[in-house]
Amino acid sequence: MSLSKQLRPRTSVKRSPKKGGSLWFERIMAIIAFLNYALVVFDFTYVPLRDFWLQGRVRLLSINLGGYQLEIPEEPIVVHRLPITQAYDWVKAIEPHRDTEAYLRRVEELEEELIQTSLRSPEVAEILEDLRQLSDEMIDTNPFLIANKTGTLEQIKNIMREHIWGEDGSSKEAFSIFWSQEHLATRNAIQELNFFNRKIRPLMETNYFRPIGENGRPVNNFGLLDFPFALIFFSEFLLRSWFISRRHTGVSWFDAMLWRWYDILLFAPVFFGLRSIRLLRILPVLIRLNQANLIDLKAIKKQASQGFVAGIAEDLTEVVVVGILNQVQGSIQRGELTDLLAQRNKNPYINLNDINEVAEISRLIVQLIINQVLPATREDLEAIIHHGLDKAIADIPGYQNFSKLPGVENLTQNIIEQTIHQVYSIVYTQIQHILEEDPEFDRLLDRLISTFTKSMSSEIQAQESMERMEYLLHALIEEIKVNYVQRLSEEDMEALLDQTRALRQAAQATMGNSGD
Repeated sequence: MSLSKQLRPRTSVKRSPKKGGSLWFERIMAIIAFLNYALVVFDFTYVPLRDFWLQGRVRLLSINLGGYQLEIPEEPIVVHRLPITQAYDWVKAIEPHRDTEAYLRRVEELEEELIQTSLRSPEVAEILEDLRQLSDEMIDTNPFLIANKTGTLEQIKNIMREHIWGEDGSSKEAFSIFWSQEHLATRNAIQELNFFNRKIRPLMETNYFRPIGENGRPVNNFGLLDFPFALIFFSEFLLRSWFISRRHTGVSWFDAMLWRWYDILLFAPVFFGLRSIRLLRILPVLIRLNQANLIDLKAIKKQASQGFVAGIAEDLTEVVVVGILNQVQGSIQRGELTDLLAQRNKNPYINLNDINEVAEISRLIVQLIINQVLPATREDLEAIIHHGLDKAIADIPGYQNFSKLPGVENLTQNIIEQTIHQVYSIVYTQIQHILEEDPEFDRLLDRLISTFTKSMSSEIQAQESMERMEYLLHALIEEIKVNYVQRLSEEDMEALLDQTRALRQAAQATMGNSGD
């Protein structure tokens, strides 16, 4: 292969798009992975957001600062009425709490008795007595503790205190007064029950019971939903790995599995009980969506890589530069510089192509200067020499008076110009003769270079010179580390990345303009 072909820049080859059938398969699997991950996220957030899924109520703003409560709007907005908790509570093994459910049932029975009888009836009095007792038990036993909703109980107690007392007071006494015939008769029983159903009931309905499993954690049946997805991804992982091992020479089945290692996150949490890492499935999901051309991660990848580079560039730059300088210092201290020079003189120089590269490079450089540079700059060189001779002649004592004679100044200028032309032509011609193919000149030049190299190496290897040189090199490197490496670590890497992006955009714009 010729040198020109070896040095020819490689053009980037774009990957051909996937075939129709393969692309559709990738898209179907990517969508399945995305739906599975959406289910994982829903399950992960279900318990914290269960109040919303249960009642579908939200507030635009809720602030509590030092006892001051600001809620906008005052009554929550109902967003949905879907029976989501009825369909999904079994996954988390969530059941209605017996105590709060019994409490709310007694309130419903009270409403029915008030419709059928009257407030002063014995049946109503019995229900009110039960509600006072249930209120005391609720405050003492805290049935909201299992659901980690103790704050909800405190909210219920605060609402009742404010409703009865208008200020701080005993929550037990507040409930006892609220569920009394005298209070309901004084404030209108229907309005008080509407207050309870509007303020207290929604909070009590959010309470639930969730059993604890033998592993010490709340029971979770999500594995029953996740297992079919895991089985699909596991089967696809095995088949895909097998196809990769068959398609690529020298790639075993195990190597092909490592090729797609990130797909293991789609089924490993189910098969090995690693529920805590289910959210890491976002990695294979994003990769699959990108490979299926459903999303484009180029911009995100670019920004992420630049942020990563900016984060480590400072430390990496300092470590690499200091490491290189330490290696050089260590080589100098170990005397490897002396050994290198001694070895070079001891071993004969091996010439691979019977060409003295130093002489040829020198000849090419001189030819370039003589044949190209000097002819192009001849007028400028002659002008500089002319100016120098003018100043030299003008400084001769008595020339100023002599130049005033008629014709003397013109004669002087003509003589200078002719002299410069002749000298330049003679020197230029002689140099051209020297550059012609001359074996004797080549022999003399080789001998000069060899003598110069041997003499320089011999003098450098002198004990005093070598020790002095090693000391100076070691000190110079130490100064470089102190003065310049610190500056490298203090560079603003974000600014460097901005400069890099600007240069890249300028280059792309230039290439675009040249293409037009």
